[in-house]
Amino acid sequence: MCATKTISASIQSVVSELLAELHASSGCERIGLAPPDFAAILCEVAVKYLPAASSAAETRNFLLSLRVEELALARACAAGHNTAWEIFLTRYREKLYQAALRIAREDSAARDLADSLYAELYGTTTRDGKRFSKLASFTGRGSLEGWLRTVLAQEFVNRYRRTKRMVSLDEEGEEGSQFPAPEPEPLPSSDSRLELATDAGLAQLSSEDRMVLATYYLDGRTLAEIARILGVHESTISRKVDKLAKSLRKRILAHLIQQGMSRRQAEEAMESDVRDLQLDIRRSLSQESPGKAFSDHRVEKVKETHK
Repeated sequence: MCATKTISASIQSVVSELLAELHASSGCERIGLAPPDFAAILCEVAVKYLPAASSAAETRNFLLSLRVEELALARACAAGHNTAWEIFLTRYREKLYQAALRIAREDSAARDLADSLYAELYGTTTRDGKRFSKLASFTGRGSLEGWLRTVLAQEFVNRYRRTKRMVSLDEEGEEGSQFPAPEPEPLPSSDSRLELATDAGLAQLSSEDRMVLATYYLDGRTLAEIARILGVHESTISRKVDKLAKSLRKRILAHLIQQGMSRRQAEEAMESDVRDLQLDIRRSLSQESPGKAFSDHRVEKVKETHK
């Protein structure tokens, strides 16, 4: 039933046990999602988020906690089922436009933003000759509406970055950037384990958390701007950034200790200047194309995550 070879027998057993119930409650029949296809989706999500040694009870509780109706709808849309796409548009078209309007604050820009997202959700692009829809990455752990707002905000941020990089040649010439001095080679890191631990810690963050950190630390946007993009209060983003910084520090420490360092050695290693790390932080924080690592004027803020 679940073809992926890394799926444990325990997960397959629990999925088989719950499949009839979850398939019925998710409305799969209406949108054309067959039981074997839905079982494969459930297995995929379980493998992604459950520890390898999870018990049957833990797997059962996890699967029952999923928003299976929204998960089925999103994946049926990604698979190209027209009925699912019609239901999706009926439920979310206006909500997406309103969310885009809160972000862009102008009607034509909001519609352009929402329309560009529709194309990615429907799957107008191809990968390896196959149609690709962003809805295929929705896992049902949170609401589909919330996930869509995050994706919309990320697209807005990506557009902002692209616009920011589009500097005219004249402007570049005035700033001397047409003839840049060669960048110095990065200093050798005293211990590559810090780079590995930092990369691993960043990789564990959710897409929204990475977006918040990248927007704040790399793009220099204010808490108020980020709050407006996500449609929340500024204080919420302030608390989120602080919580993420503390959580990230703990994760990096844990990874260093797992790699054989004592706690004291790990804490000393984290005093390193981030400029000495041979690590592309932007790549780790963002799914967009890799850019430069932390710019000098943001380094001090980034180092706060190590304090």
